[in-house]
Amino acid sequence: MSEENTNATSGQKEVVIYSTPTCHFCVLAKAFFDDNNIAYTNYDVQADPEKGKEMVERSGQMGVPVIFIGEDMTVGFDEARIRELLGM
Repeated sequence: MSEENTNATSGQKEVVIYSTPTCHFCVLAKAFFDDNNIAYTNYDVQADPEKGKEMVERSGQMGVPVIFIGEDMTVGFDEARIRELLGM
């Protein structure tokens, strides 16, 4: 299952987050994106095992959140790194 937030500013890098509904850091990351009008695609790896498999194949990680900003990956909610990758 995926959900898309489309408050994008033009020219923004693609943002993808693999998350679960009960993950505290996933909730924080999505709130950060929402609060800053950052468009993102959310994949709920708990509800969609295929996206969970995709996440592991792309990242080598089993834990969430896994966030891709363009081709750059961040594991966990590292606000400073996310801001840097987004040019904020």
